[in-house]
Parts: sequence; structure tokens; C-alpha cells
Amino acid sequence: CFDSVSVCLSKGLGAPVGSVLCGSAEFIGRARRIRKMAGGGMRQAGILAAAGSYALDHHVVRLAADHALAARLAAGLQGLPGVLVEPPQSNMVFVDLVDQAKSRAPELLAFLKQNGVLATGLYRLRFVTHLDVDAPGVDHAVAVMRDFFKRQA
Repeated sequence: CFDSVSVCLSKGLGAPVGSVLCGSAEFIGRARRIRKMAGGGMRQAGILAAAGSYALDHHVVRLAADHALAARLAAGLQGLPGVLVEPPQSNMVFVDLVDQAKSRAPELLAFLKQNGVLATGLYRLRFVTHLDVDAPGVDHAVAVMRDFFKRQA
């Protein structure tokens, strides 16, 4: 059981920076103290707060689109040789490389990058859909992955 939650405003919501931390008054008091002890804090942060507020007001409704694009990506990657796709639960798609694909992981990552697709990890890749990813971008990522494995067959 958790009694706190942290929501990042910059990832799926597209704000330039920022997170919201929620919890009991005691928990928030401790968090503020630790933040100050660690040197965290900003002056004149109003413009950044405004961007976070805008993201909350205008981008929350579109998070479902990110999740749908992640499902589209996962479906497109299913069945590739040496690729195990974890069913997405959010806007992130995790792909495990096994067998021959695992031994070619560095080559795959370089091929993806060369073709404009960013994935993190080595043997467990992470793809993320967000505000700047659209359906053609997802389809491109799938096509690049298929092309890589077709060339290796």
C-alpha cells in the first residue's frame, strides 16, 4: 500500500520540466526538507509552473492516444523472430530480445538509430509513445524493425 504518488509532467504531458508530488502533509513536509537539503529549488519558476498547468489542462485527455499508439506498436512487433513483446500497460512498450536477436542487439540499436527510431536498453528494449509520436511514426518504427529482421534472415 502506498500513501504517496509522483506524477511527471514532462513525459506524457509534454511540459518542459516538473513533477507533482502528492501525499500527507507530514510526507510533503519531509519531502520539502530533503529537497532543500539536496539543493533543489528554483527561483522565478512561474513560467515553468505555467507550462505544467497548461499540460494538465490540455494534454491529459490525449494520454489515451499515446496508449493506443503503444498498443499499435506492440501489435506490429508481435511475431518478429527473437522478439518477445510485453503487452503494454501504458505508453511504454517493452521488447525482450532472445535467441539470435539477442546476439545482434548492438547492431539492432544502431540500425534503429540510423533510421530515426529511438529505443533504450540492450536486450530489453523500451519504446515510448508521447506527445511528439504519431501513427506514421509508430508505423515507421515497426517497418524499421521488420526491415532489420528481414535483412538478417
